[in-house]
Amino acid sequence: MIYLHIGAGAGDKDPSKNYRDGFSEFVKKKKDKNKKIFVVEANPANINKLRECWKKFKNVKIFNFAISANRKNSAKFYYSTNDAPHFQLFSNKKKHVEHYFPKNTIRSKKLRLININIFLKKYFYKKTIDYFSIDIEGLDYEVMMKINLEKYEIKNISLEYLHLNKIQKKNLIKRLLSFGYSYYGFGLDHNKIDWFFKKKTSVWNNIIVKSLPYIHRIYYKRINRILLS
Repeated sequence: MIYLHIGAGAGDKDPSKNYRDGFSEFVKKKKDKNKKIFVVEANPANINKLRECWKKFKNVKIFNFAISANRKNSAKFYYSTNDAPHFQLFSNKKKHVEHYFPKNTIRSKKLRLININIFLKKYFYKKTIDYFSIDIEGLDYEVMMKINLEKYEIKNISLEYLHLNKIQKKNLIKRLLSFGYSYYGFGLDHNKIDWFFKKKTSVWNNIIVKSLPYIHRIYYKRINRILLS
């Protein structure tokens, strides 16, 4: 099986996250002898921790660049000095960082960018991605809307909904449903801030998921119980 995580942070080696990471916990528990794991992290400060996170696994590729929806080769990424040492809020959008650290010093780094479809073509052409997880601090929507879901086979998608507005949620749900995906509850993040979509049609789930943009996320747990019961 192929597992892909974009926006890996420091994996399960970040003390500010209580050494927890939903993607790595999920993959490490999977009884799969042929795991092929791909993790992408923009922040160079986290690469050594990611190597430590995955050191017991043979088929692991760790990439240090940022995934984007455009064709630019580089861009500035912003972070707060108070978010050290792993800078979980490391974003191409300065306002996204300022929202969570309004009175802190914001710094930036210029990083290499890779377009999402160029990345997928290079590493996953004519391959099936069994589990795809994305958490890229404010850029999730743009990247998800640009992925060529007709060309690349992805069975399961876990994406962060926390920073999406109502219109973005509607557009993203509509797009995923149009490519044969259905909503199946919370995604891989252990904090329950991800949605999980399977390449499997469920008429009932597809009716319910259309309500998610209009309700507060505190009710998602109740809806998920209905869907998965």
